[in-house]
Amino acid sequence: MVSITPNFQSEPRLHEAARLALPHIFEAAWPDPTKLGTDAKSAAVLLNESKETFAGHLKVRSDEINFLGEPNLGFYLGISGLMSPTTRLVYSNIDRMEVFAVAESLSGTNQTLQLKASEKGEVNYENLSANDLPVLQLCNRETGTIQKQRELKSGSIFVDATASGVRIPLPEKWSTALWDSTTWAGPSGLGILAVSKRADWKNPLPHLDNRINPGPTSLPLIVASALAIDSWVADEKNLAAKIAAINLDIRNFITNNIPDCDLAPHGADHLVSASFLYVNAEQLVTTLSDKGYAVDSGSACSATNMQPSHVLAALGVLTQGNIRLTIHHATTFEEVKVFLEVLKTTVEELRD
Repeated sequence: MVSITPNFQSEPRLHEAARLALPHIFEAAWPDPTKLGTDAKSAAVLLNESKETFAGHLKVRSDEINFLGEPNLGFYLGISGLMSPTTRLVYSNIDRMEVFAVAESLSGTNQTLQLKASEKGEVNYENLSANDLPVLQLCNRETGTIQKQRELKSGSIFVDATASGVRIPLPEKWSTALWDSTTWAGPSGLGILAVSKRADWKNPLPHLDNRINPGPTSLPLIVASALAIDSWVADEKNLAAKIAAINLDIRNFITNNIPDCDLAPHGADHLVSASFLYVNAEQLVTTLSDKGYAVDSGSACSATNMQPSHVLAALGVLTQGNIRLTIHHATTFEEVKVFLEVLKTTVEELRD
């Protein structure tokens, strides 16, 4: 069977607007914008225009934006830069493993507190103090859970927007925030770390100047991502209702047609997480791939690590036979209808 759907994995294709402009972008954005000369000045203009584009969509100031060639480095920078000897890091058992790693580095210091999410994925931040630094995950990338409790009584807030992109706005009193370019169909390998001018943030990396990023970030990727976010936001306005309807169709079909299954609580419309009893996740992912469908599974979502999701385990959702579907702008009802029939047949085959 040839591939029918464009993709059900979390990484979308590079947006067509950016893909078509790539040759021109690489031609115009090769100089170092920090140097002197006509070409460098042109590159600096491209960089500043890109910053303004991101600032408009992310609702931050352009001088609060920093680009990272390794998006996950932003978890360490965004959190550790807000820590002090009297600060307590407050995070949840459904946060990203990168947050867990930062918390682990503080073990033995009485500076961490892990909160347990409810079965619906909600985290209660009511008992925070001014010395607490909560990690606010706008959207969980495993289940799509959206944290609705946003007025946090704390001195600082780190916001994880790596799964929400521009779908969910920042809370009013954010301190640092992290996005991943791929959430708006931008190029991979580009993170955006915003540091609020109000925040008491200090660079946790060894440094001799005021740069947050220790090295340069690819200007062509920055410009391509700016083009992508512009076009993606326009698409989202027209296609959000379709994505919500497709999500509902998927949930209804699985619930009514595949027994012994468990769906994670409904959160963001573009994500569906389903687990199937008596099915091995790796076999399910592999078989669906052989039939032309790419899906994710488990928290690592890679062929080398198919361990059950710590998020699903924390929510009490079945971790066996888990797949996660990401609904992209290009996904159609017809593609999903055919895929669901293939999924039903595949689960039945693997259970025999």
